[in-house]
Amino acid sequence: MARSYCGYHRFFSSIPSTSDLTSSLTRRSSLTIREKIGTVFLPLLEVLDYVIAIITSCFTAKSRKSPLGYEDPVMLASETIFTINEVEALYELFKKLSSSVTNDGVIHKEAFQLALFRSTSKENLFSDRIFDLFDLKHNGVIEFGEFVRSLSIFHPSAPLEGKIDFAFRLYDLRQTGYIEREEVKQMIVALLSESDMKLSDDILEAILDKTFSDADYRHDDRIDREEWRELVFRNPSLLKNMTLPYLKDITTAFPSFVFYSEVDEVVN
Repeated sequence: MARSYCGYHRFFSSIPSTSDLTSSLTRRSSLTIREKIGTVFLPLLEVLDYVIAIITSCFTAKSRKSPLGYEDPVMLASETIFTINEVEALYELFKKLSSSVTNDGVIHKEAFQLALFRSTSKENLFSDRIFDLFDLKHNGVIEFGEFVRSLSIFHPSAPLEGKIDFAFRLYDLRQTGYIEREEVKQMIVALLSESDMKLSDDILEAILDKTFSDADYRHDDRIDREEWRELVFRNPSLLKNMTLPYLKDITTAFPSFVFYSEVDEVVN
């Protein structure tokens, strides 16, 4: 059956500008320090939302193969929140992203950066950190199984504890098991630099003071996993972007994926 596809340029023209990630910070300049704290942790997580949005706007159906990193949909469905059909739908999205720079069946960091920032040379703290967390094997690429397992955390029906843990590791830049004051400061500064914005040192330190005053009840200038967990429960908005609603409806949003499914769902 003949199928039409949107052009390669439409795929990249749909990518939002990085300034969109921080425009809300400008609009919230009149908020109190407490209200601003919630904005510290949200923009990094929003990057993940862009990753999925840009690749769902255009996809290409090709003959089924078993390239590098490919894993059986039945096995992935048994290990994640996704159904078999949803895993197959995600594979179509994965192929679009993985072939944007080097068509070898895996997602390289250059392709990841190209999707987010229209550039393979632009270094960005946020995209690097997300890429590193998706790269479960720590071999410098994201394989299909890693892609599915990582996205499973963002499914609306995924356990809350998994979302809390992923968000913690996102901010634990040095992988010490703690979110340290300097790490939070580094992320804020990096975020602001993406849109050529700058806060005075006094305001920046006030935000950090308030954040750690609320979270660091052990007063050791770092946030451990239990402190982070309690902070999240007091401020649920910190996990707002840890859920991507359309992951739950991916096969109904793209019914052709179901039609072309190679594996029947297992009926219990």
